Amino acid sequence: MAPLKNILRVVILLLLFTVNALAQKQTVDLMPLPKNYSLEEGSFVIRKDLIISVIGEYDDRIEKEATRFLRRLDEKTGLFFHQFQVEGKVPNATFEIFVDRPGKLDLHEAEDYSLTVSPDKISLSATTDIGAIRGLETLLQLVQVEDQQYVFPAIQIEDEPRFTWRGLMMDVSRHYMPLGVIFRNMDAMAAVKLNTLHLHLSDDQGFRFETKAFPELIKEASEGNYYSREDLEEILVYAHQRGIRVIPEIDVPGHATAMLVAFPELGSKDTTYILEQHAGIFDPTLDPTNEEVYTFLETLFAEIATVFPNPIFHIGGDENNGKHWDANPDIQAFKKKHKLKTNHEVQTHFNLRLQQMLNKLGKRMMGWEEIMTDKLEKTAIIHSWRGDWEGIPPKTSLYNAARSGYETVLSNGYYLDLMQPASAHYAVDPISPDADLTAAEKERILGGEMCMWSELVVPETIDSRLWPRGAAIAERLWSPGEVNDVADMYRRLPIISHELEQLSLEHKTARAVILRKLAQGHDVEPLQTLVEVVEPMKGYTRNPGGTMYAMHSPFLLWADAARPDAPVAREFNEKVKAYVKRETNKDELLVILNKWKANHAKMLPIIQDSPVLVSIKDMSANFSALAETAIKTISYLEAEQIPEADWLKDSHALLEASKENGGRTELQILQGVKLLVDQLEVTAK
Repeated sequence: MAPLKNILRVVILLLLFTVNALAQKQTVDLMPLPKNYSLEEGSFVIRKDLIISVIGEYDDRIEKEATRFLRRLDEKTGLFFHQFQVEGKVPNATFEIFVDRPGKLDLHEAEDYSLTVSPDKISLSATTDIGAIRGLETLLQLVQVEDQQYVFPAIQIEDEPRFTWRGLMMDVSRHYMPLGVIFRNMDAMAAVKLNTLHLHLSDDQGFRFETKAFPELIKEASEGNYYSREDLEEILVYAHQRGIRVIPEIDVPGHATAMLVAFPELGSKDTTYILEQHAGIFDPTLDPTNEEVYTFLETLFAEIATVFPNPIFHIGGDENNGKHWDANPDIQAFKKKHKLKTNHEVQTHFNLRLQQMLNKLGKRMMGWEEIMTDKLEKTAIIHSWRGDWEGIPPKTSLYNAARSGYETVLSNGYYLDLMQPASAHYAVDPISPDADLTAAEKERILGGEMCMWSELVVPETIDSRLWPRGAAIAERLWSPGEVNDVADMYRRLPIISHELEQLSLEHKTARAVILRKLAQGHDVEPLQTLVEVVEPMKGYTRNPGGTMYAMHSPFLLWADAARPDAPVAREFNEKVKAYVKRETNKDELLVILNKWKANHAKMLPIIQDSPVLVSIKDMSANFSALAETAIKTISYLEAEQIPEADWLKDSHALLEASKENGGRTELQILQGVKLLVDQLEVTAK
């Protein structure tokens, strides 16, 4: 029987090897993951004689994007391609792009594509040129090195987005973002297949649209930072080229301080208005009973409508606290005369006037969820944003809007300024598997939009707050709902981060600049070691009451160097879990911990010469002390020794003390160290 046992053992091993090989074969590093894909045998070797041919009905957008694809591929490979510009159909091409028709930047436009890579040819087919652009981005992510050659793996892909609205809202009002920031982030959007850029152009801190009708707005309310007509035209051309629609937002009737600085007579209170310099919800509000307000908005909206071709116009409509309305006797009389019981009903009256105004301009109203009412025309798009931080169950307004017949977009769960980890955003699905919605109601959920509010963000740091976490949200909005493996998402996230850096994104380099500034000429390595295991305080805790920081505060400090998703800390915590389960040995952990233990001594000279870092001195000391505690805990576990009761008590006290923030950041290794200490306590019992 021995020979039979050996044969069976060999067969089982071969089967396991085959299954493992197939699993590895089907692993790709794409983000977002395609709807369907299948890796095949072989590879397409990328050579300098690569020729692209475009076939079908299209405008020059796809030719320009194919040319850009070639140049980006050349930067990756350094091959110096013979073809440097794509111009239509070319005989004997090794890469053929087939397009049925030009795409429009409208809702529900086709973005599907099919990609076939074989050892001797590449074929990309799409209904529209926008879909072909999405396919080009996928192909760029497929570049690999094999036998000292750059290759595309042989693959079959059938892909299309799950949602038609996959957006990014950039708050350019609180902190103005120069054109270069917007351009490079549109490149990032295209790379991860986002298709909607929402520009928040006005708020209490600034007005950024150059209006010819009301030049006072720019003179009084922009501090000299605004987008000229030429700037906006450049943004629109850049966006169109990448298959991105641009949606303007003018926030009314609240968040109107900047407008009222220039035109105080439009306000609900007779006072002098000044630009707000802090974050928060403020009282200044347009007067909904003043006909001059509607004349002003009609002229302003008409001017904006001529600049932004997309039919969707965002009116804001959020966070009107109604204080100035309540204090205004004329508005109270208006409420009584028109039998309006609440301020929400007054705002509904206001919004209905705006909807009629926008209808005449051929525009479709969109607004934050507060605009929703049964009186509003169902053509309005409801932007769902409020959630658990206000005691409202997430997606309440999203589902209610869909049930009420409105198309709707989700942003709750996608607020990147709240500094939540990528996993938290990745878990938020616009349509949960258990959503109690009909098929028609699900169709009304257009998708989602990540929001980058800029109270604590400046041009130098915005990339690090958006990316690479934004790619996780992009995958949630593009890929099938079944794509939800958090571990695999984190495996691929640094890969897409590297891809984004090649687009001149500064999410990595900005940190190094800040650390060098803080180091005052010292070696930045100790700062680097510490910053890799901290994250900025979550939610609105970093800026309590909105008053700790002002718009002109410095935002290139310790917290601004910290990333909202610290991968080194996360990996450490995972390693500890594996060690406790005896799935790995102590050695790798000890290498890390010994480095951390020695770090505070290296930090002290830097802190001495850089007083701005005094705020992290205690945290730095706790970090090294935690590492020492972890080392000692491992030694007890390895020796199967029981520590003294006082030692365990002191360890818990250190863990508790280490929860305190330093420089408005928080240590992220506490979970791992606590797990070790808890395991020791279990063993001791």
